[in-house]
Amino acid sequence: MTKTSIPVTGRPGPGGAVDGPWLLPAEPGGPPRRPRASGLAAVLFDRDGTLIEDVPYNADPALVRPFPRAREALDVLRARGVALGVVSNQSGAARGYFGRDGVEAVRRRVEQLLGPFDVWAVCPHAPWNRCACRKPAPGLIVAACARLGVRPARVAVVGDIGGDMAAARAAGARGVLVPTPVTRREEIVAAPEWAPDVLTAVRLLLDGDPGGERDA
Repeated sequence: MTKTSIPVTGRPGPGGAVDGPWLLPAEPGGPPRRPRASGLAAVLFDRDGTLIEDVPYNADPALVRPFPRAREALDVLRARGVALGVVSNQSGAARGYFGRDGVEAVRRRVEQLLGPFDVWAVCPHAPWNRCACRKPAPGLIVAACARLGVRPARVAVVGDIGGDMAAARAAGARGVLVPTPVTRREEIVAAPEWAPDVLTAVRLLLDGDPGGERDA
């Protein structure tokens, strides 16, 4: 089985989560983005602990707090024509804490604060569902790449834990770790690349990218 043919469905959890991953919005807005001719085509970000503060099982838009310089980092990529996505495990759906409407509410608030994303791929399963989309499995990345029409080899994943890096590796994408206080030391040591914050991670990804000039 090739990396791009990995199944991206899973079994329902006890909270009624449907097969996933969930791709948000359900219908892409506007015409499909045309991938860049060369270089980095898309960057997929973990949500909690990478773009916004990690509030466990959060479905309340009022609790969304972006990390400093996250908007600046995303705008740098938008200016380069790089597609943006979010890949997020949300086991609260399987545990019955919220449904798809809660995930959508947080998505809308994040986009109010950080600007639009081209795709969100969300795993609604719990670890015991043994789905193919929950990170460190590659299903979320594979699904997001399919929605964007890009190959994983031209995609980078930015996240704060080893599971994000493992998912990137399994999908054939580049991984950059942005550690937080919850990141284990062994995850930092094992990371293929790491940066102290999201903006630095973006600059690392764009350094030498043949799709555009290097940022100052």
